[in-house]
Amino acid sequence: MTRSGIGYDLHRLNEGRPLMIGGVHVPYEKGPVGHSDGDVLAHALCDALLGAGGLGDIGTHFPDSDPKWKGANSLMFLEHTRKLLDEKKLRIAHLDAIVVLERPKLGPHFPAMREALAKSLGIRPDQINLKAKTNESVDAVGRGEAIACHTIATLEG
Repeated sequence: MTRSGIGYDLHRLNEGRPLMIGGVHVPYEKGPVGHSDGDVLAHALCDALLGAGGLGDIGTHFPDSDPKWKGANSLMFLEHTRKLLDEKKLRIAHLDAIVVLERPKLGPHFPAMREALAKSLGIRPDQINLKAKTNESVDAVGRGEAIACHTIATLEG
């Protein structure tokens, strides 16, 4: 059986915070505001994987009201999600993601992101496709005030 799930995440950006995307620090003057490290790509992938597995959402498993997740590395969320999928005998076939932000350019960081994400999920980097888009100066993302991510996960099992 093939199953798919979608994920979405958005975080406001503030100066002086590190910009973590896909488990990689991307040099930039702003970073996401969030309870954990605010990794929009990891969070959206978690939601897509949890959705495909019929396992709820990221807020159910990693609530921002729980102090143990304060400042947490979001790759830990993906590792835990992979274990939940393993318990249901579900295998990740493919992941696709679009990160939406005006700056900085992400293309040069995609290989490192695919490596970090693949390691956390126990899959090959070529099972992960990453894209970046701008919001053409429209809304908070377009003004550089936020970052968003859309994802889809395909599982087999």
